[in-house]
Amino acid sequence: MGTADLTEEEYLASYNVHAFDVPLTSVDLVIFTVREQALHVLLVQRGAHPAKGQWALPGGFIDVRHDLDLDATALRKLREKTGVTAPYLEQLQGFGSSTRDPRGWSATFAYFALIGSSHIELQHGSGADAACWHSISEVGVDIDLAFDHATIIATAVQRLRNKVEYTSLPAHLLAEEFTLSDLQRVYEIVLGRAIDKSAFRKRVKEGDFLEEITGKRRHGSNRPAQLYRIRSGQPTVFFSRAMGA
Repeated sequence: MGTADLTEEEYLASYNVHAFDVPLTSVDLVIFTVREQALHVLLVQRGAHPAKGQWALPGGFIDVRHDLDLDATALRKLREKTGVTAPYLEQLQGFGSSTRDPRGWSATFAYFALIGSSHIELQHGSGADAACWHSISEVGVDIDLAFDHATIIATAVQRLRNKVEYTSLPAHLLAEEFTLSDLQRVYEIVLGRAIDKSAFRKRVKEGDFLEEITGKRRHGSNRPAQLYRIRSGQPTVFFSRAMGA
């Protein structure tokens, strides 16, 4: 009996998913934070072949038995490496070729995450000997990375900088409570340039994505500064004009 004579249920019951060669399929994470007045990305040192000893992005193969979709894989790997769930996670794009991995034809789905650096305890294991934050230069990182991870990071940096121009995303790189000066500084760090204070505060006010924390101010050498946080359940805000426009 040919497959055309089968019901769909019968066809699926007899289908051999291993009848065709399939690529190695993984998810890699570009996890950004701001620390020491600079944008950083999380890297892990590989503890096994291939590329043993080289620095790479955290990630791993899709667990087809437990991961319902690509987002589930990304969230699982994020929790394994940072111990937390990022307030912002976005799929970047797919990267695949017959040459990116010496084990064979491989495809990875890259994500980028934004996370505040406080309260993160970096984890390693599962094929990684160490984990660290590495500063971002003009276009990426200045060390040799495994596979095509340098290209993935450069792509993510460009995506982030483009989106920062007209969205509220940098707020996710801060601690839960922050001042407007903290927020402006994060924008400037990611964009790599200064922003006019009055224009910046006008954009933030128009975006209406923050709420004052009643009765809480940061005290220092200057006048006490009001503390803010992102409104609960607030989606990403898109400004009517780019920063500095």
